Amino acid sequence: MIPTSSIARAALVAAAFTAAPALAEEVSVGTDAQTGIAVTIYNSDLALIRDQRQVDLKSGLNELAFVDVSAGIRPETALLTAQGGGFQVTEQNFDFDLLTPQKLLEKSVGSTIRVIRTNPTTGADTSEDAKVLSVAEGMVVLQIGDRIETAVPGRLVFSSVPANLRARPTLVTKALAEKAGPTTVALSYLSRGLGWQADYVASLSADEKTIDLNGLVTLTNQSGVTYKDAKLQLVAGEVNQVQDMLRRDAMPAPMVAESVAAPKMVQEQAFEYHLYRLDTPVTIQQNQTKQVALMAASGVPVTKQYLITDAANVWGRYSTSFGEADRVNATVKLKFVNDEKSKVGVPLPKGIVRVYKADSQGDAVFVGEDSIDHTPKNEDVNLTLGQAFDITARAKQTDFEQISDRVYENEYEVEIKNAKAEKITVDLREQMPGDWKMIKESQEHKKLDAHTAGWLVEVPANGSTKLTYRVRMEF
Repeated sequence: MIPTSSIARAALVAAAFTAAPALAEEVSVGTDAQTGIAVTIYNSDLALIRDQRQVDLKSGLNELAFVDVSAGIRPETALLTAQGGGFQVTEQNFDFDLLTPQKLLEKSVGSTIRVIRTNPTTGADTSEDAKVLSVAEGMVVLQIGDRIETAVPGRLVFSSVPANLRARPTLVTKALAEKAGPTTVALSYLSRGLGWQADYVASLSADEKTIDLNGLVTLTNQSGVTYKDAKLQLVAGEVNQVQDMLRRDAMPAPMVAESVAAPKMVQEQAFEYHLYRLDTPVTIQQNQTKQVALMAASGVPVTKQYLITDAANVWGRYSTSFGEADRVNATVKLKFVNDEKSKVGVPLPKGIVRVYKADSQGDAVFVGEDSIDHTPKNEDVNLTLGQAFDITARAKQTDFEQISDRVYENEYEVEIKNAKAEKITVDLREQMPGDWKMIKESQEHKKLDAHTAGWLVEVPANGSTKLTYRVRMEF
């Protein structure tokens, strides 16, 4: 049994083709007919555009040219629907061959144009017909009368613009309509050229125990068009996409930065992703970088960590005898918990966190930055800021013994120095190969995982601490 909807569609097509002429006159539908625009931007150079425009349809076949769609449109994703139904798309064409002097010449090969010269003395113009023979590698070849010219001898004048050249990116749709009259249509499509990322600024307190954290969303628009008063949504998460082999190269364009103050960003969950919606419409200009506020939190408790890893390089040198290793500086890390108790407690989209601290004069000093991945609530945020100038470690092997072909014992001494005016605690970690067992040590270690031994070593102000340990490794 054939579904009723299929019969209705078939009847619409048959009726339209019998009633309408074979060729419909193209109707330009510009942004002046726009009644609404919504932009949903993903992290991976992908955006969903929903563009509503008012169209005066006629019964039967309509040819609608939607001007100023994104130049990065993926035409195969375009979907045109009409309010109230009774509307069926039969053909779509995306014209991205845009009108430029070079394109105009290229499309005029084989045609006759005019060359106008101006007499420098009298100012009078003279005109000659010229046939365009070739346009290649930035050069034009013209036939003017009985001669061939390879340079442009004057102004070139064209009688018309070729039909397949457009001044703006245009999607041409042929559609059948049951009824005539003003109708709101919605064009939805996926586009490249739009992207966003989160940027965070953290101000570290004088005692280095808290930060004030502010998040900004940085939008970029290189899609070829401006989105005026758009409903903006941002999706945080990795959306799977099939690789598209039909990518067109886009020339990078200069970006204009604009900072927008304080419309509120509302967050909600959508499928397996997080959706951020701006509560007021926003205009996203072409070739523009725009920033809008994402989140803010004050007095977030942080922990400062001095981390030294693999000072002795046990994993790399367990089977050899060596003397003293190179000196290493401690890595400085800053940690906080993304929960409500820490005054954050919101999903944090991936981005870069830049950390500043005021100096003794009150001027901000940049102390480091690190990237974070998408971070749900109640997860730790771990930032690596740089290398500590005043905290160093040097390890040396004090004993080496090969007990058998599969068993080795190594003894090490690690001296940690602190040139700061206050005492510190250093997180010292060493990777251990094989099945390992600590034989003796000056301070008890903690087995952090199957191959990592860790010590929390206190080092006095302007002083040093020596840690010794002997480890047996079996393979």
